[in-house]
Amino acid sequence: MRRHALAAAALVAPWFIVACNTGWAMAQAAGASDETGADALTAAAAHPALLRNVVLFGMLGALLMMPAALGAARVAGRGAARLAFVGGTLTAAGYACYQAVLLTDLTTLAMVRVGGPMVGFAAVLDARQQDATGTWVFLLFVLGNIVGTFLLGLALWRSRSVPRWAAAAVMIWPPTHIVGLVAGVEWFEVAGAAVQAIGFAAVAVRLLRRTD
Repeated sequence: MRRHALAAAALVAPWFIVACNTGWAMAQAAGASDETGADALTAAAAHPALLRNVVLFGMLGALLMMPAALGAARVAGRGAARLAFVGGTLTAAGYACYQAVLLTDLTTLAMVRVGGPMVGFAAVLDARQQDATGTWVFLLFVLGNIVGTFLLGLALWRSRSVPRWAAAAVMIWPPTHIVGLVAGVEWFEVAGAAVQAIGFAAVAVRLLRRTD
């Protein structure tokens, strides 16, 4: 029963991440940005329904990526136990922190919906972003999402528990994510997330075929 639940998460979770990134790519293509509090408020005002769905899909994806990552670590554990443990744990922790990151976007949407002093709201959002108390959450999200996912894919590669192409598909997410951030083009992340989803589908198949 447990492996069926892990397989279901591995099959579904990455596509929520694809949907999340696709929604933000669409908003970004229309000029949206979240570099500052003022930018985030402008984006929320211009695309409230779209960004609400981005948050929803992102939260669902993050929630399900935690068991998906642990399922992938379980698959890779027989041939690369330590690497699978580190990669799986980091990835799961990173997506747990992603939940917290996304929750702050709901505050931005609520500010726009209620209305009020947008200059003051922007200052609040900027101050929240600069508060060192919550910096570790964002840093752990980045560490888990980038380093953790790559290590998890590498564990799958070394263990030969899934086809090499599937392991490579999981590992493709971190570099495409970095390229997208540097280039300022979210569609790189969309492509990388879709490829990663195909890799996790192979993990789901492997989980279903296990007899233990």
